[in-house]
Amino acid sequence: MTVAVSPMIRVQEAPFDIRAESEKLTAGRTDIGGVVTFTGLCRDEAGTLAALELEHYPGMAEGEIARVAAAAIERWPLLGLTVIHRYGRIAPGEPIVFVATASEHRRAAFEAADFLMDYLKTRAPFWKKEHPADGVEGGWVEAHDRDDAAAKRWE
Repeated sequence: MTVAVSPMIRVQEAPFDIRAESEKLTAGRTDIGGVVTFTGLCRDEAGTLAALELEHYPGMAEGEIARVAAAAIERWPLLGLTVIHRYGRIAPGEPIVFVATASEHRRAAFEAADFLMDYLKTRAPFWKKEHPADGVEGGWVEAHDRDDAAAKRWE
């Protein structure tokens, strides 16, 4: 029996509870054999960063994440999928992104979570601006070649 998966996608300003989100994904489920979660946190860059500010286009960001979530569901036998991405001013130590994938077996959950994070790092419509701890005007964060190289393996 194939279970239809409806991905849970949220783009929000408020922090999220990692444990509660994981529990929501598996509540009442006995068919799930593995859950993989990834939580991206804001780093302080060795004390030089006061905050990151993330911007997005409301509606567009959710739509693009939903599109890639659908691709993950089509590619792997997932039983659940959650993506939460924050925007606004985020202090070091606070969560930025949460991805959780559930499957009957671990390999699909691991690969789908990795695929989703590579997409979020390279193609999701979010822009990051750094706010240095010294109060100097920060700049926009440029894309990294290493992230693009990682994403190419899914083509």
